Amino acid sequence: MSNKVDTIYFAGGCFWGTEHFFKQIDGVVDTEVGYANSLIPHPTYREVCTGQTQAAEGVRVVYDTTKINLPKLIELYLMTIDPTSVNHQGNDVGSQYRTGIYYTTTDQQRAAIATLDKEATRHTRPLAVEVKPLVNFFQAEDYHQDYLDKNPGGYCHISPELFDVAKKAKTTDV
Repeated sequence: MSNKVDTIYFAGGCFWGTEHFFKQIDGVVDTEVGYANSLIPHPTYREVCTGQTQAAEGVRVVYDTTKINLPKLIELYLMTIDPTSVNHQGNDVGSQYRTGIYYTTTDQQRAAIATLDKEATRHTRPLAVEVKPLVNFFQAEDYHQDYLDKNPGGYCHISPELFDVAKKAKTTDV
């Protein structure tokens, strides 16, 4: 069976940990950190931190659909965030740290909404994860790419135990 790859974009607070988490998952073939849905082209980290670009720190996730499906990726992603928190994950506060799933197809949109609807039943507060079409995605500066690989003791809002969960994740119904 040949590989079929798809790409989806996630925002989950600081993109360092979110990227590192996705890289652990069997079936994720590539990741890149960047800025999703910016009002200006090619924003810098400093510009994004002002909130004026309205960009979210995000991760482009390329995955092999024969190894992992999108609902499973979303379920794993939800383990790394507080889906009810607005513009805040871990110690990171600001609109650039909001949570979101940015889709490029209606199938991705449907999968995201269905998975989040299921997740909503587990919470008493409303979910704050945006589900929006990807308008643009600009690669972040080189020092942000693979940050936790380059800086193993670097800051991360995601519990280290979740990286092991990601490594062991399997989709049973691909």
